Amino acid sequence: MKSTLRIIIMIGLAVLLTACPKTKQDRDLTDTLTQYETIIRWAQWDAAADFVAPEYQEDHPITRLELDRLRLFRVTQYKLRSVTPMNDSDSDGLVQVVEIRLFNKSQSRELTIIDEQIWKYDEEYKRWFLYSGLPDPTRRY
Repeated sequence: MKSTLRIIIMIGLAVLLTACPKTKQDRDLTDTLTQYETIIRWAQWDAAADFVAPEYQEDHPITRLELDRLRLFRVTQYKLRSVTPMNDSDSDGLVQVVEIRLFNKSQSRELTIIDEQIWKYDEEYKRWFLYSGLPDPTRRY
């Protein structure tokens, strides 16, 4: 009985350890994606803009119109559809595809968008940044 229980505990620990992120960078990615999801779920669009990479914002500045358009919506669902690692020569990163349901407060209508997020690690800042901009409610599913 004791050996069976010990084996079950060891298998459970092995499963937990393999499921846990292995490096600090992996843990940071998990934390960043969780924080970003929470901020989007609460429709905190100004806070979400802080996740967008500074060099991406130089080429694609976030406009007041874009933020005002997002403020018209309440998020009713944030559902992860897929995650694909990318290993290009410049940096490691991943592409995360998320289905977001948005309720338009002024029109009392819900719409669904697919948000393809490109995340890359920045060695200078030692953090993960979003390289695809904020969700676009004009893109329909």
